[in-house]
Amino acid sequence: MDTVDQQILSLLRQDARMNVATLATRLGVSRGTITNRIRKLEDTGVIVGYTVRLRPDSRPNEITAWMSIAVEGNEARTVIATLLGEPGVATLADTNGRWDLLAELRAENLAALSKILERVRLIKGISNTETSIHLETYRLG
Repeated sequence: MDTVDQQILSLLRQDARMNVATLATRLGVSRGTITNRIRKLEDTGVIVGYTVRLRPDSRPNEITAWMSIAVEGNEARTVIATLLGEPGVATLADTNGRWDLLAELRAENLAALSKILERVRLIKGISNTETSIHLETYRLG
């Protein structure tokens, strides 16, 4: 990946619906260049999908929880791949320290959260989890 690829990714992270013409104009390259580079980024697995980000207060009754996950031995790649396919996992981060991964879980209600927790805990290669429900967000400034 070169600077142009990184700039494309940066712009798409800000707005995944940005069209090829706008990307080309912003970066000062041809539309064909943008199209080819996006296709290459998709084909090589750098771009794995596009998504919609919701305003945090757009779903006020949604439950958010944080799950710390310990992974057995060298099962990290398998566990990560499985977690990325779990619809209840909103984000997944690799961490250091006591826990190997931190997953942000989202559910419509407690019953749905319970089912997500059950599915995640049954994933082969996960040795331990600890979950905390997100109660409040405080912002500085």
